Amino acid sequence: MSTDATTRFAPADTLSRLPLAARLFVVAVITAGAVLLVTCLPRAEFHQPFLFIAVILLSTVTAALKVHLPLTTGGSTMSVSYAVDFASLLLLGPHETMLVASVSAFSQCHVNNKNRNPVYRTLFSMASLVVTVQATGLVYTSMGGQIGQWASVAAIARPLVFAATVYFALNTGFIATAIALTARKNVASVWNANFLWSAPSYFVGALAAGLAAGVVERAGYWLAPLTFAPLYLTYRTYKVYMGRIEDEQRHVAQTSDLHLATIEALARAIDAKDQTAHTHIRRVQIYATGLARAVSCEDAEIQGIRTAALLHDIGKLAVPEHILSKPGPLTQEEFQKIRIHPQVGAEIIAAVPFPYPVAPLILSHHERWDGKGYPQGLKGTEIPRGARILTIVDYFDAVTTERPYHKALSHDGAIGLMKHESGKALDPELVAKFIDMLPSLLDEAAADRKERPEEPVEASGVGSAAAGLAPEPPTQSAFENIALAHREIYALYEIAQTMGTSLGVADTMALISSKLTNIVPWSACALFLFDAESDSVRCRYAAGVDAPKLLGLTLKMGEGLAGWVARNKRSIVNGLPRVTFDAAGLFAPIDLKAAIVCPLILNDTFIGSLALYHVEANRYTEDHRRLLERIAEQAGAVIHNSIVFEQTQEDSLTDPLTGLPNRRSLFVHLTRELSRAERLGREVALLVMDIDEFKAINDTHGHHVGDRALREMALKLREALRPYDLCVRYAGDEFIVVLSDCPRELAEAKRMELQQLVSRIEIEVRPGKFVKIGASAGVAVFPYDGATYEALLADADHGMYRDKANRRGRIPTSRPGPAAEFITPDMLPDAPLPEVAAAAGGGAGVQRRLA
Repeated sequence: MSTDATTRFAPADTLSRLPLAARLFVVAVITAGAVLLVTCLPRAEFHQPFLFIAVILLSTVTAALKVHLPLTTGGSTMSVSYAVDFASLLLLGPHETMLVASVSAFSQCHVNNKNRNPVYRTLFSMASLVVTVQATGLVYTSMGGQIGQWASVAAIARPLVFAATVYFALNTGFIATAIALTARKNVASVWNANFLWSAPSYFVGALAAGLAAGVVERAGYWLAPLTFAPLYLTYRTYKVYMGRIEDEQRHVAQTSDLHLATIEALARAIDAKDQTAHTHIRRVQIYATGLARAVSCEDAEIQGIRTAALLHDIGKLAVPEHILSKPGPLTQEEFQKIRIHPQVGAEIIAAVPFPYPVAPLILSHHERWDGKGYPQGLKGTEIPRGARILTIVDYFDAVTTERPYHKALSHDGAIGLMKHESGKALDPELVAKFIDMLPSLLDEAAADRKERPEEPVEASGVGSAAAGLAPEPPTQSAFENIALAHREIYALYEIAQTMGTSLGVADTMALISSKLTNIVPWSACALFLFDAESDSVRCRYAAGVDAPKLLGLTLKMGEGLAGWVARNKRSIVNGLPRVTFDAAGLFAPIDLKAAIVCPLILNDTFIGSLALYHVEANRYTEDHRRLLERIAEQAGAVIHNSIVFEQTQEDSLTDPLTGLPNRRSLFVHLTRELSRAERLGREVALLVMDIDEFKAINDTHGHHVGDRALREMALKLREALRPYDLCVRYAGDEFIVVLSDCPRELAEAKRMELQQLVSRIEIEVRPGKFVKIGASAGVAVFPYDGATYEALLADADHGMYRDKANRRGRIPTSRPGPAAEFITPDMLPDAPLPEVAAAAGGGAGVQRRLA
C-alpha cells in the first residue's frame, strides 16, 4: 500500500496560489520526473510485453482500492497499487516500472475520487513516483538484487529491505515536504505525525511483491494473484479502521462546527449593531489566521486567534451606537467610552471554557508596542503574540474600509501608514511579515467573500421586496432587535452622505431606494416628477412589484395618491380614514395594496412625489411616514440637481438648430457600433452629406434661409432612417448618417434615396419664390474602407467630395414664381470653383479637422 500526493496536499486549485517555496518544490519534482522519464525511457527493453500490459492493467485497477487518510495537515490516500509497482520493479526493471507507476498515479488521482485534482497535483504525483522508482531500482541493483531473476530468500532479503526503505522514504518524503511547505510547517514534524506510522504497510507490500515475483518466476503467472490476498486483507483492515477514525473525526468536527457557529452567531449580532464594519470580523479572521500560520504559531494558538478574531469587538455591545456611527472626531468622554470595549469583551469571554486562550487576546488587542495602548498599557513582548497579530490585521482592515469617521485608504497608503507605525503602535517583525504576505491574504479574503456572501441585516420583508417578490410577514428576529435602535439613524446618515454622488435621476433613485430598505419596507418604489406645462405628475422611476405598470404613468393633479400629494403638498399613508387606496381608482389591476407617498419640495417649490408601495394592506404606519418625510427633505434638493444635470447632459449631446444629435453623440454611438460589428462580424455604413452651394444660399438669401434649409434636410433624413440608425449634424452644413448592419449595396441605395429626398426640398424665400437644395454624399463601409472612426470618416468624406465634383455645374436652386431664378458660377465670389466648393461644402472641412 502506498501514500501519494494525489488528493489535497495543498488547499489551492492552481499552482500560482501555493506559497513560493511550495511552488518551487512542486516544479522541481515535476521537472526531475520529466527529465528521468525522457532520459530513461529509451533504455526500456520491453522483453515481456504481455507481462508489462498485465502489470499496467493490474496497477490501474488496484490504484482504485485506496483509503483516504485523515491527516492532521493536508490529505492523502493509501493504495494497494504500491505492491504491484514494486513487483513490476523486480520483474521488469525501473525503466518499464516508471511507466507503470505513472499510470498508477494518474489512476489514483482521477479514479474513484470525489474531488477533481488540478493538473499540477497529478503531475506531481506521477513525477514523484518516477523519481522514487528510479532511485529504488538503483538501490535494489546496487545491493545485489537482480531484475527478473529470483534467487534464494536470503539473497533477495537484503536488497528488498533496502529498496522498500528507499521507496518509503522518498514517496512519503515528497508528500510530507509538499504539505509542510504549503502549510508552512516543519517537514520532519509533518512526516512524523502523518506518515511514519504507515511504514509497516510498505514492508508488507514489498514482501508481497517479492513473493509474487518469485511465484511468477518459478510457478507461472496464474499463482501470482494468491500472493496479494494478505495485502487485500491489510487494505480491508485499514479501510475499516480509517472509517472509524473518520466517523470520530466527523463527530468532533460537527461538535466544533456547532461551537464555532454559536460564536459566529454572537459575532454577527455584534456586526448587526455596528453595520459600518460589515464583514470586518470575517476579514480580520482570515488575515489573522494567515499571519499566525506564517509565524509558525502552534495549532492551539492559531485556533485561539481565529476565535478571538471573531469576538474581538464583542465589547462594543456596551458602546452607544451614536458613538460608533459618529462621523467626526470623538470627544474625550466618547473616547473613554470606546476604550472600555476590550475589557468588557474579555470579561464576557472569560466565562467561556475555550481549550485555547481567547480572553487575553481580546483584552490586549488595542495595546501598543510602545506601551501607550489600552487598557493595561502593556509594552513590546509583554503583549501576547496573538493580540499583536490581531492589532496589526485589525489596524489594516480599519484604515482600508470606509467608516463614518474616515475615508478608506488604498492598500499602498495603508502599507505606508503601517510602516510608519512599525515599532510604535505595531510589532515591527509582524508588520514586515504581514506586508510580505498581504497579496495572498487579500486573494484569500476575496475568494472567501465569493464563497460566503454575507447579506446585511435587513428590515423584515425588504430583501424580497427589492427583488420584486412579495415579502414575508413582518417578524422581529434576534438580529433585528439588536440592530433596531442603530439602523434608523445610520441609514438616514448614510443617505445624507452618499445620495448626492449619483447625478442622474435613475441613479439617485436607485441609491435612495436601496438605502430605504434598511428602515422602511417596500414592495415597489416610485418617483413621480411634476410637469408644470401639463399640470400633472409622471412616474420617472419604478422598482419592485408592478414596476412596468407604474413606470411612465401620468396622473393629473389630485388624481390618484401621487396626484393628491401633488395638489395638497402633504404626505399620505394608505389605510388612514381620510383616503383609502381603492379610492384612488387607478391601481385596481396592480397587486399593490398599501402605499405611503411624500412630497418632494425645494425652496417652497413642488418637484414631485416619492412613493413606496406594499403588497400587504395597511402595511404602513405613521412612524413609516415620519421616516420617509425625513428622507424626502434630503432627497428634494438632490433630485432637483439630478433633473438639471440630465437636461444639461441632453443639451450637450443635441444640436440646438436641427434637434439632431451632435458630434459628441456620433463619436459615442459609432464607437459602440464598430465594437459590436467587429465582435459579431457585421458591417456598418457611414454616409457623409453636404448641402451643395450652401454658402451661396446664405449669401444670396440670408442665413435664416440657410437655417431653414438645414432644418428641412434634418427632418427629411430623420424620417427616411430606421429607428436604430443615427443621423448627426456634424458641423455647418455637414450631416453624417450611421447605418447599422448595412452592406455596401444597401448603403449606396440609401445614399441615392436620401439625395433624392433632399432634392425635393423647396424653401420659400419670398412670396412666390422658392429655393431648391441638393446634397453631395459619400459612403464608407466598415470594415472594408476602414476599421476606425477616423478612417471611415476620411474615406466617406473623400467620396462625398468626388460626388460634389461630379455634380458641380449649373445647379437650379429656385423654381420660378413668375420667373425662375438660378445661381450660376458668375454669381459666386471671385474664386476658383474648387475653392468655392470647399468653402461652401463640408468635404474639405472634414479633412482639415481630421488633419
